[in-house]
Amino acid sequence: MSRIGTQPCTHVMTYLSPALVYYSVGNRGVGRHLGHGRKETETRSQSANMAAQRRTLMHSHQSWTDDLPLCQLCGVGAAPNCVYGPDGKSTQSHPNEDCHFRFSTDCCFLYGVFNGYDGSRVANFVSQCLTAELLLGQLNSTHSDIDIRRILTQAFDVVEKSYFETIDDALAEKANLQAQLPEGVPFHQLPPQFHKIAERLKALEQEVSGGATAVVALILNNKLYIANVGTNRALLCKCTPDRQNQVIQIGRAHTTDNEEELARLTQLGLDPARLRQTGLIAGQSSLRRIGDYKVKFSYTDIDVLSAAKSKPIIAEPEIHGGQTLEGVTGFLLLMSEGLIRALEAAHGPEQANQEMVAMVAAELAQQSSLEAVAQSVVERVKRLHHDAYASGRQRAPHCSRHEDMTLLIRTINYPLSDGSLTPTQGGRIYPVSVPYSNSQSTSKTSVTLSLVMPCQGTLTNGTNTASTLEGGTPTPGQSPTATLQSTNTQTQSSSSSSGDGSLFRQRGSQAAQPDETGRVPPYVDFTQFYRMWGTEHSEGPGQGVLGPQ
Repeated sequence: MSRIGTQPCTHVMTYLSPALVYYSVGNRGVGRHLGHGRKETETRSQSANMAAQRRTLMHSHQSWTDDLPLCQLCGVGAAPNCVYGPDGKSTQSHPNEDCHFRFSTDCCFLYGVFNGYDGSRVANFVSQCLTAELLLGQLNSTHSDIDIRRILTQAFDVVEKSYFETIDDALAEKANLQAQLPEGVPFHQLPPQFHKIAERLKALEQEVSGGATAVVALILNNKLYIANVGTNRALLCKCTPDRQNQVIQIGRAHTTDNEEELARLTQLGLDPARLRQTGLIAGQSSLRRIGDYKVKFSYTDIDVLSAAKSKPIIAEPEIHGGQTLEGVTGFLLLMSEGLIRALEAAHGPEQANQEMVAMVAAELAQQSSLEAVAQSVVERVKRLHHDAYASGRQRAPHCSRHEDMTLLIRTINYPLSDGSLTPTQGGRIYPVSVPYSNSQSTSKTSVTLSLVMPCQGTLTNGTNTASTLEGGTPTPGQSPTATLQSTNTQTQSSSSSSGDGSLFRQRGSQAAQPDETGRVPPYVDFTQFYRMWGTEHSEGPGQGVLGPQ
């Protein structure tokens, strides 16, 4: 059962716990009303009223979390799903189903990214109710790591049970109507007298279907905790003293590619080989999800899950932390599955984490707003995905569509640009246009290049930046020879690459003066680039030659 503190708040009202907990927050503080010790009829009446209140708010646009203070150290970018037509134009296939939160209190910071499917109802419900289960006094600075893990786990459990309470009546009505239909007759073959029942059943199915995955980050006592349910992703980028970026993936997606998840399901009596072969279960790749009543209560009707001794698809979060942030400079990324999949579809999964960090670091070097940084990165991934589809090349078949994309960036002692840089002063990033080779590349790696204008000298924010998405990655105080470092572990993974910065020729401390035509002398040497491109795409002597001859 959730605990709640007594610190005063204003104009907040919500409802959460299935154990007859009702939060009422007004000018007099937080009240907690329990049904223990009351008559059974009164308890049932309270439970029914609370469920009705939950349903009302779930179907409304009201959000009590609007009154919570937003974290100013955070930015969020988003883009809706799309499907590309034969002409390359994109259309949105369904309303956006992602959502997020980013709050700060006197004692902690709380962030979350939620990926809904089959509607946004579950994701919206979870994002609001999880906040109430964690930010109304349940957390304080005296809690140990074990306490925090327990509180996070209980919060997810309470929220899912609360969600299922909101659809109890709809499920009961659905079962009653289904009992009135003739057995074994498909909907499209029902006699006319059953058409109204069939239409109502379709509406009820839309009301109760759907689920969500979640990744939540909590910073308390300067420690980071990550709670993950499903296929979203958390990355922590640390700037090391030797000017490298260490990229750490915290946790792994809960799919059939995760050996620990397969071991968990094997203990329940399921066949791991069949699970791997099936891949998608009830239309989703995630083996942990919130909501989705079909896989929670009717899993015995799903062939690959029917032998399970207990619920195989769960909402229990995998929790990592606390990881100290003392002395850390860098940033935290929370990404929805749609963003990850779009980048992996365009460039392959091998370097996706490093590419994402490189893009974020590059935007941090030129943007003065975290919101602008996050949105620019999302738009860049969207553009890369579209370009891969339009190219008609190796990755094109993987890029015919993408889901909703959300990126949350939380900086940790990481300086932003002051926004005063111009293209000739340095810091601005321009894509390098690379002609397609007539021959199909056989390379297993994907190279994405960006041109970063070198700095004329010391910048206002004290940084020099240069970046290729597989080579140098900018960090505060870093030169164009920066590197990206990583290691691999079972629950935390990162990778590394380094570049010698030879694509860029540093100018002197004095600014280049324009000539009578308004142009400045060239200061980017593309010799190394031409050599790399020729090596990558050559098929024989004289093939793949690019650049001045």
